[in-house]
Amino acid sequence: MAEDKEYGVKSDGSRSEMEAVLDVKLEVTAVLGTAYMPISQILKLGRGAVVELDRSVGEDIELHANNQLIAKGEVIVVEDRLGVTVNDVIKSPSG
Repeated sequence: MAEDKEYGVKSDGSRSEMEAVLDVKLEVTAVLGTAYMPISQILKLGRGAVVELDRSVGEDIELHANNQLIAKGEVIVVEDRLGVTVNDVIKSPSG
């Protein structure tokens, strides 16, 4: 029986085991960059402080799902909100 790989629907209209996970929610995090600093320096941060990150302008950001790298992309503005355009999907070592 044929199966639609994107949605896990079989040709007879029934659902595959894949449907059980389609509604599972994941925490997705966009990592703009990281910085390492001593706690004493963090405690001195105030309004308007600038923390330099380890990424350059134009460099891809990372997208993580449940703390695992899944993709790389770039920040975009959608109306008055930030978004991410996915440029590269990262395949897991096991898949």
